[in-house]
Amino acid sequence: MLFALILAGLVLVLLTGVPVFAGLALFATAIVYVAEGNLGGMGDLVFGKLDTYLLVAIPLFTLMAHFMIRGKVVDDLFGAAHTLLRHLPGGMGVATVAACTVFAAISGSSVATALTIGSAAIPLMIRYGYSPRFAYGVVGGGGTLGILIPPSGPMVLFGVVSDTSIGALFMAGVVPGLLLAAIFAVYCMTSARLNRGTVKQEPRATAGEILGALRRSFWSLMLPVLVLGGMYFGVFTATEAAAAGALAALAIAAFVYRTLSLRDVWKAAIDAARNTAMLFLILAAAAMLGNALTKLRIPNQMVDLVTQHGLSQTAFLLAVMALVFVLGMFLETISIILITTPVVLPVLAALHINPVWYGILLTINLELALITPPVGMNLFAIKAITRASMGDIIAGVLPYVALLILGLALVLAFPSIALWLPGTMRFQ
Repeated sequence: MLFALILAGLVLVLLTGVPVFAGLALFATAIVYVAEGNLGGMGDLVFGKLDTYLLVAIPLFTLMAHFMIRGKVVDDLFGAAHTLLRHLPGGMGVATVAACTVFAAISGSSVATALTIGSAAIPLMIRYGYSPRFAYGVVGGGGTLGILIPPSGPMVLFGVVSDTSIGALFMAGVVPGLLLAAIFAVYCMTSARLNRGTVKQEPRATAGEILGALRRSFWSLMLPVLVLGGMYFGVFTATEAAAAGALAALAIAAFVYRTLSLRDVWKAAIDAARNTAMLFLILAAAAMLGNALTKLRIPNQMVDLVTQHGLSQTAFLLAVMALVFVLGMFLETISIILITTPVVLPVLAALHINPVWYGILLTINLELALITPPVGMNLFAIKAITRASMGDIIAGVLPYVALLILGLALVLAFPSIALWLPGTMRFQ
């Protein structure tokens, strides 16, 4: 099949170490030139793809996260979670999952979540008798929530490419994200009960300690409420919510915590601009690839193939999820979204599959890509924190691969897990 050959060739190009945007752009250019003998209209195509109002949300959400991190507003998150949950079996692991969940609603990045929470949680867990592998697994697994719990950079990209409501995608990620966090927490508690002799049991926090922890982390907890609540009740669109979140993060860090200097504001803006430029280059290159695939009628061929074989929604989704899982072992999340979405969209329409539901299934599968070797980005983030062997890190996260597959299966079997909350929104 032509698409399989093109996909194999593209993966080989990207595995050579060429920057993702360059690999996508060069590969697409070669296909178009061979197919048509000229490259007319390519510039207009790229400009049209980037000239999209919704894309403004990406730099603004990135800026919000950098303000909170540079202003050290998020530093109290793990401490607060630890204070509230330390008395539970595996309390420190549960606290790490909780801190990852809240930080995910601020950063929108799995790697940033693993790095920020892991740097505080891993040494403390090991000190209290948890095995290093357990600590690596909790941070690696919990860190993946960064792209499922909104705001999420990959969801914004999928929404732009597929013309799907980003607000609906964000709301659809909340319940599955909390479900996965609960599954991770139950696993931590069960694992700690089975290894009770090696883990120190901590006392329940006093009322004073709880109030102090909540007071210190209040503003970190309120920012996701502002962003998600504003979108849910129709006060903001996704782009407006990003602007409100960035402004609120700046105000909290600069005027409440007073830990953000003008120099820090400048550095945060530079970092956000760099990250955004990288994403936009990849998005432009992916638009070129999508155009090349369309010229070869590959999306139409996919629809014909599915129709001829009479595939059901479930069978098609299982096939796509298996493909994404394999791609996730070699490619990073953004590349997978931008390579597969243009091909899959016509089939989703033909099979009447809700694109919001598919977007959440895709995102959970992309979480798996973050902790599956050889190119799992969270694995490298943990290694950067701990200098541990990659073998120990992989052994620690393997249970979370199984737990994520369980979560994926639940959302596939029960679409309402993802679709209930966006269905209750004030705007559609």
